Amino acid sequence: MPLLRFDAVGKRYAGGHEALADVSFKVEAGEMLFVTGHSGAGKSTLMRLIHLAEQPSRGVVLMEDRNLARLRGRQVALQRRRVGVVFQDHRLLMDRSVFENVAMPLLIAGVPRNEIAVRVRKGLEKVGLGNREQARPRELSTGEQQRVGIARAVVAQPPLLIADEPTGNLDPTLAEEIMDLFAALPAQGTTVLVASHDLGLVKRMRKRTLVLDHGRLLDDIPATELAA
Repeated sequence: MPLLRFDAVGKRYAGGHEALADVSFKVEAGEMLFVTGHSGAGKSTLMRLIHLAEQPSRGVVLMEDRNLARLRGRQVALQRRRVGVVFQDHRLLMDRSVFENVAMPLLIAGVPRNEIAVRVRKGLEKVGLGNREQARPRELSTGEQQRVGIARAVVAQPPLLIADEPTGNLDPTLAEEIMDLFAALPAQGTTVLVASHDLGLVKRMRKRTLVLDHGRLLDDIPATELAA
């Protein structure tokens, strides 16, 4: 059973704009893959469908064999906890410390405070920020803020992490460092799907790549074809 499956998924917005059309693919547990394409190709819409910020107009999105469109009420909140999200603009709480930002998903989930402390510190160590837990986000560089966002997204140990243009505001060196952090996650039990228009970076990562064009899945390139 794949972790994630899109089956003939379409998304049409009010006014007639068709953001996705007949998109089908599967993602296995333990994969890292990219979705790429021009601006407006449908990458962000695809991500929003996974995180239940949108619902498809047609077709089915399944995660762990659950039809996401059928979830209601508390089921939606619980499902969202199964998906870590990394945003391009970080979306950190500027009046809270780094520790408090990373702890937020665990507090919401009702994790005991002593366990929260252990998991947050372990998460910050993994992204190289173990010594910055009491800093405020404004005291950090852009790259460090993105690392906090990654720690927050994975601290609850979700089976799936999605990242929408996570390196769009970073220089090439920082972008590669962030991608290396993502690449280490599947070995820790988290599947990773990254939307990016940076074709050079995508090729260097040598991972399976979905190519969107005007809302359609133009190609599904296996990692072996990117390894040359």
